[in-house]
Amino acid sequence: MPDGERYYIVGDIHGRCDLFEALIKAIEADDRSGAPADTTIVLLGDLVDRGSDSAGVLRRARQWQQQRRVRILTGNHEEMFTESLADKEVLRHFLKHGGRETILSYGIPSREFNELTIDELFERLPSLIANEDLDFIATFEERIVCGDYLFVHAGIDPLVPIEDQKRRDMLWIRDRFLRHKGPLEKIVVHGHTIYDEVEDCGNRIGIDTGAFRTGLLTALVLEEDRRRTIQAANDGETIEIISGELAS
Repeated sequence: MPDGERYYIVGDIHGRCDLFEALIKAIEADDRSGAPADTTIVLLGDLVDRGSDSAGVLRRARQWQQQRRVRILTGNHEEMFTESLADKEVLRHFLKHGGRETILSYGIPSREFNELTIDELFERLPSLIANEDLDFIATFEERIVCGDYLFVHAGIDPLVPIEDQKRRDMLWIRDRFLRHKGPLEKIVVHGHTIYDEVEDCGNRIGIDTGAFRTGLLTALVLEEDRRRTIQAANDGETIEIISGELAS
């Protein structure tokens, strides 16, 4: 990383506002305790869906961004979320992949939601979702480059230069990227694909530890040539902060 800069890269939150809040506090404490630095936080996308409080995650991310430099990438779930308001077929797909939980987080009772037909829900959706959240999501970025690293939600087409990457690949790619063993233009830090622990393959680092399912939300900390992690882990009763080192 460039001299004097510190980056905190947060993996897929997926509606787990409890873990996100705990990780924010841990990141802020870590940044205060370290040497003075030009600090940037990057959220890798998929803030919404599957967990119980997507609306809360968006609200908290927006608040955090007003307090310090927080850059946010678009995930495939943000894309499904916003496109479902304009396309009924996308809405059907969205509901199968965590969209139900997202819509419920905006306050509609589950019993009322369950009674709606897809046509009724499609008509109702614009009045349920806060415009400020849709405007906020529209500001999310597709990729961020800093030093030897590229930050992106899902990954990249390994045969295409960074500047020529397609949006769909950056938000959705999986096998072609994950199976690539050779060097890449930059070390790619990504989410999208769940691992039990941080997956460091040399050419890429996957930090989606499945927060909505495992109760483990990961932040990768990059500074100079050092790599470490800060994780918020929920054992079902309490949230613990776990710090660790990664070989660089």
